[in-house]
Amino acid sequence: QVQLVESGGGLVQAGGSLKLSCAASLRTFSNYVMGWFRQAPGKGREFVAAISEGGGTTYYTDSVKGRFTISRDNAKNTVYLQMNSLQPEDTAVHYCAAGTGIAGPWHYWGQGTQVTVSS
Repeated sequence: QVQLVESGGGLVQAGGSLKLSCAASLRTFSNYVMGWFRQAPGKGREFVAAISEGGGTTYYTDSVKGRFTISRDNAKNTVYLQMNSLQPEDTAVHYCAAGTGIAGPWHYWGQGTQVTVSS
């Protein structure tokens, strides 16, 4: 059974940083594009960032460019999201996902980790 388990969320003040991790029990982790999404209260799930199978290409939504960095360690079956200069509007449940393309489909999802940024 495939599992994606996120960790690293929490409460931080505006301007602070957090690093999210997502450990995947995928046998062929390096064959998957990995992505981060988030869902704020009362809003739909939105794309945040994605990274190609080998880690050489990354994609970000405009609102996080220059503040967030996605990376992966294929030897550890783990993807990361370094989040700097956090703002209250970044408050959301953050999910990782595994897919076969930057635009999807996204085949597997984690359970999410809460990120709360206070002003």
